[in-house]
Amino acid sequence: MQNTRLNTLFDRLEKQFTQWSENPWRRLSLIIISLLFGNFLASAIATTTGQRTELDAIASLGVLTIVESISWLTYGTNFGRRQVTSDVILGKRPLWIALLNSIKLGLIYGLFTEAFKLGS
Repeated sequence: MQNTRLNTLFDRLEKQFTQWSENPWRRLSLIIISLLFGNFLASAIATTTGQRTELDAIASLGVLTIVESISWLTYGTNFGRRQVTSDVILGKRPLWIALLNSIKLGLIYGLFTEAFKLGS
């Protein structure tokens, strides 16, 4: 790829964000924000599909596909032979994988709380 001004700008922004997010407190705050965003997303999905009842099956299939894809990406196995590394044990995954996993956890938690609220 050519070294254009836009490419250089994005490279600098990525480098600054990576350096900024290496602080454990900032990383934790981003993970908590993504957890809360997942909870909000679950509430939005539940209210949207509740208005139009024909979307229930499609929305549940979409949520299931997204959740399982993120789980496969986060906890992916090598055909049943999972290699446990120190990165997995200590929780030192890349930030974007940790954020996706946190959104997934918030989404599942939010859907459970919506189900309890509705009494179903």
